[in-house]
Amino acid sequence: MIPFTTLTARAAPLDIDNVDTDQIIPKQFLKTTQRDGLARGLFYDLRFDAEGRPREGFVLNDPRFAKTGVLIAGDNFGCGSSREHAPWALQDFGIRCVIAPSFADIFRNNALQNGLLPVVLPREDCQALMGEALGGNHLFSVDLERQTVTAPSGREFAFDIDANAKRKLMAGLDAIGETLAHSEAIDAFEVSQALRQPWMTPA
Repeated sequence: MIPFTTLTARAAPLDIDNVDTDQIIPKQFLKTTQRDGLARGLFYDLRFDAEGRPREGFVLNDPRFAKTGVLIAGDNFGCGSSREHAPWALQDFGIRCVIAPSFADIFRNNALQNGLLPVVLPREDCQALMGEALGGNHLFSVDLERQTVTAPSGREFAFDIDANAKRKLMAGLDAIGETLAHSEAIDAFEVSQALRQPWMTPA
């Protein structure tokens, strides 16, 4: 997992509440366990019409937001069914941070386990950030160490995050990586366990 320390990127405003995981990545794109290529399905029904043509007016179809790294969204982002493909699709598109007034718990946990930073800010702060994001070419800065989002105007917004989640994001540790960080202790336990109970050791 790529460590998250700081991010400087364009931000796209998605002023829609209750964006569920089926809107983030529809079910027809869930047939793979590969993370690459999922950007094509991100917000598919919002980005494209029934003939597959880009919908005018959808923010991610606007050339100003073609290289978005931050998404500023509405309340209850990521509600609905659990699917790790949702944070995968956002990341494959280039988005590494989502800012919203609230997140569905399962989405937030999946995001943190996959290196996507979910930032919770009050609705009025999200609206202020969306207003600044409409400029398109302006850069936002997200500093995980300082737990701040800095808007193009220089206005700074502080956010809270669980200390353990912050540590793992900054170190680039997912659940497997965190386990492997203790590989020496695990190996030592396996050796001692084999000596204590040799009949339990595979032949």
